[in-house]
Amino acid sequence: MISKTTTGLFFLLLFSIVSYAQDTKHPNVLFIMCDDLNDYLGAFGGHKQVHTPNIDKLAASGTVFLNAQSNAPVCQPSRNSIFTGVYPHDSKDYAWTPMLKQPVLKHNKTLIQLFKENGYKTLGSGKLTHGKPPKEWMEWGMDHTINYGPAYFNGEKNVAHPAVPAPYNTIGAVDGSYGRLSTAGTSSGVKGEKGWVLGWKKIPMRYINDQDRDLLPDERHAAWAQQKFQEMALNEDPQPFFMGVGFVRPHTPLHAPDKYFDRYPIDKINLNDWLENDEADTFWLENFSDKKKGPKYYKMLVESYGGNRELALKHFLQAYLACVTFVDEQIGKVMDALNASKFKDNTIVVFTSDHGWQMGEKSYLFKNSPWEKSARVPLILKTPGTKGGERVAHPVSLVDLFPTLIDYCQLEGSHKKNEQGGDLGGHSLRPLIEKTNDWKGPNGALTIVGNYGKNIPTSGQNFSYRTKQYRYISYGNGKEELYDHAIDPNEFTNVAGDKKYKKIKKELKKEMQEILNQ
Repeated sequence: MISKTTTGLFFLLLFSIVSYAQDTKHPNVLFIMCDDLNDYLGAFGGHKQVHTPNIDKLAASGTVFLNAQSNAPVCQPSRNSIFTGVYPHDSKDYAWTPMLKQPVLKHNKTLIQLFKENGYKTLGSGKLTHGKPPKEWMEWGMDHTINYGPAYFNGEKNVAHPAVPAPYNTIGAVDGSYGRLSTAGTSSGVKGEKGWVLGWKKIPMRYINDQDRDLLPDERHAAWAQQKFQEMALNEDPQPFFMGVGFVRPHTPLHAPDKYFDRYPIDKINLNDWLENDEADTFWLENFSDKKKGPKYYKMLVESYGGNRELALKHFLQAYLACVTFVDEQIGKVMDALNASKFKDNTIVVFTSDHGWQMGEKSYLFKNSPWEKSARVPLILKTPGTKGGERVAHPVSLVDLFPTLIDYCQLEGSHKKNEQGGDLGGHSLRPLIEKTNDWKGPNGALTIVGNYGKNIPTSGQNFSYRTKQYRYISYGNGKEELYDHAIDPNEFTNVAGDKKYKKIKKELKKEMQEILNQ
């Protein structure tokens, strides 16, 4: 039997949908961001077995950028650049510096602040900027300190999942942990007892089984977004909104319920193509020793499985894919809520990640490398009135998102707080989305790699430059790498020393330098 309250709510929702006046000049924005997500998505073809129906559905309704690149493939500097629109080489953001303390970026407005100054309601939840959310958010969904996790608490401290073998488990509770929730035992949710906890505050998480447990952080963010769409649907206020939802998966620790792991049985998982000793013709370790996380994690993982590379990577990959499918389901919840609301036809949707993840290629297991799996990111933009299913092969980068949203939402005012702020570095992606043939941006996308010292001058930094066909890498010590994606999509062979590529390499260096000199 339907109650009077339910009937009344139905007519209130119906009235709000009918009476909602769309502001086409200032469309709403839903900004969805994942962490450490490479191209392992159905729409991007990074791994053939991955199951991402919701992201693939979004891709079919929007514009897919097949060659989008992170401007700094590690969390803090990447997000600093995204939310200020300033290239790392322009701000000299060469170390792990919070945005609001960075000498240049502290004088820049965040994207959130600019939207707020233009009359937008700004609301968000999850990991968007790195660290504590800036004060410009009018509403915030969840305490950022519990966003990571869950982590396993052994009664004294957070440690790796009990099932992770040594020595990999010695890496710790974040990067050294992966596995099913169920195989770590139950958690009462009582502080100080062994079991699952959330984030840096070690907030107890109740876990009896996958059907009887507290929500994971990403599930909370999705539920928050669903609730906000329902609340705003009942509000006749025509104020447009900018909603940010930052999901932490598939960032480590790689934990998810059983059903996501069950989709990827270890004996059925296929590893992507790889080349033994592929790192031999690279120069990465001349700049960063093998004690750095990427090569260190790789060696420790393989050692943990008795030197069996295939078995080791399958166990790690299973957890990564499980977390990708888990976060895909959360994204589906958010998109279903948007599409069921009155805002669906007047909301720009942005979906991306801060950077990718190297899955053992070149004996490297981490982010912050100059190569494809680390630098490339998924990027989908769904804009009102634009045909869906379009695919753009031209290289773009995350710094382009700030000017793109300024363009589509007709935001006014400076992106700087004062003259000491960094210049807007990207270009609006609108010409590529609408195919108007007046793209103003560069021929390729620039990534600074390493993030290894604020006192190192730009000339001593390491850069990776991706065009439609090539990836050119220039190290601070003068060494170079060049990969021809037309014949070598896996970046197996460094042809920087091949005489037939001499002219091409010279042109790529020139194009890269033009961006650096802007």
